[in-house]
Amino acid sequence: MRNMAWHREHLPDPLPEEPLELAHAWFAEATRRAMQPNPNAMVLATADPAGHPSARVVLCKQIVVRPGYITFYSNYNSRKGRELQANARAAIVMHWDALHRQLRVEGRIVRASAADSDAYFASRNWQSRLGAWASQQSEPIASRADLYKAVAKAALRLALPVPPADEQAPDPSRRIARPPHWGGYQLWAEAVELWVEGSARIHDRARWSRTLTPLAAPAGAGFATGAWSATRLQP
Repeated sequence: MRNMAWHREHLPDPLPEEPLELAHAWFAEATRRAMQPNPNAMVLATADPAGHPSARVVLCKQIVVRPGYITFYSNYNSRKGRELQANARAAIVMHWDALHRQLRVEGRIVRASAADSDAYFASRNWQSRLGAWASQQSEPIASRADLYKAVAKAALRLALPVPPADEQAPDPSRRIARPPHWGGYQLWAEAVELWVEGSARIHDRARWSRTLTPLAAPAGAGFATGAWSATRLQP
């Protein structure tokens, strides 16, 4: 049985008023220390209109402490994209096993602005940008060979090299526009749970919740946020 007696970290007492401030610090530390691959990996759970859940791993690109949301990117036509369009609520889990910490967030989804999505898309390597054009994410395909044909067809249309044979080619100087079916999401936090692993399975858990009120046009996408209410939870 794993010996955890040496691990003495606890959540602050009293609990902080702003949970995402601590979550952001944890995220930054996990990234800086690089004690595990992909410290920005998170499980994203969605549900279809009938309530059937699905989950997958995506990459957290930003934790915005105030007003309080998490940013990730995806194909809007994928299964998760369709589910988020029909039911704009989601939950994520980030587990930093090497640091004995876990973050859970539940909340409401809005799409990131076109400007934000354009800026992030432009920062990706050219292979990833090509892939966003080539793949109809979550749709059936007959074979791996057909997938390569779709990539080659998109590369030809965009005047790009064809991976994987040309994977080491330099980044083309030609600008690659963002596909209209691809972009960012913001998960606005209604509930946040922070967890620290404890010895003898006496973990340290706390949960924060708040209200979100949709902003009316022309204020744009997003929410007016209420104050956080915090409570400790038994492990």
